[in-house]
Amino acid sequence: MGGCILQKRCLGKSGIEVSVLGLGTVKFGRNQGVKYPATFTLPKDHEIEYLLEIAKELGINLLDTAPAYGCSEERLGKLLAGKRQEWIISTKAGEEFIDGQSYFDFSKVAIRKSVERSLKRLRTDYLDVVLVHSNGEDERIIHEDQVFDTLAALKAEGKIRAYGMSTKTVAGGLLTIDRADVAMVGFNPAYTEEHQVIIEAQQKQKGIFIKKALASGHLHTLGVTNPVADTMKFILAEAGVTSVIVGTINSAHLRENVASLK
Repeated sequence: MGGCILQKRCLGKSGIEVSVLGLGTVKFGRNQGVKYPATFTLPKDHEIEYLLEIAKELGINLLDTAPAYGCSEERLGKLLAGKRQEWIISTKAGEEFIDGQSYFDFSKVAIRKSVERSLKRLRTDYLDVVLVHSNGEDERIIHEDQVFDTLAALKAEGKIRAYGMSTKTVAGGLLTIDRADVAMVGFNPAYTEEHQVIIEAQQKQKGIFIKKALASGHLHTLGVTNPVADTMKFILAEAGVTSVIVGTINSAHLRENVASLK
């Protein structure tokens, strides 16, 4: 199944075009403290390289990573050498994962330091998208830590092209849509609490990335006949959705996910 079969959508008013399916890369660099049903070993470089080739062949241009995804950023930086222009890279800031434990820091210094480090790890001079990796205190992070002011300054410096937050609350999602370029929200047939954020994003021409679309591998619990296809169809029927981020290190799953969008 070759050829670029995936539709692209504009990420709000950012001028960035992304495939409606993005590849999540948590499994490229971290296998501790993750909520997947089965344990897994981290893939070897050649396996990631093969997966990226297939993703590209299928029309995927969006890669989603984060400092909290272990060595995912470094591995991508090495494997995308000379191919940076072919990809839209979205990473995060605010969360670290060290020795099996998550640590959060949303201060101006920490966010700036995180972005500078991501640029080095990914071996690039710009990041397409940077999302605040929320710990659940969305409103406090926006109001008190003023994370969007920090990211707006980095955008003005040309280090990032668009910014937003991977939110955990409806209020945080709505604030993000109001003040940033993109929000990453949870949404699937069994979880529609953040639907309001998607509607607001469409009205304000802002971007929406969907996380946990396939319920972190627990799709069988959704009670639908054709879990992947039905879920993708349900999500992408929402005009406000820009891209669905699905993480996998299995090329057959990747092909199945793309085929479900036909």
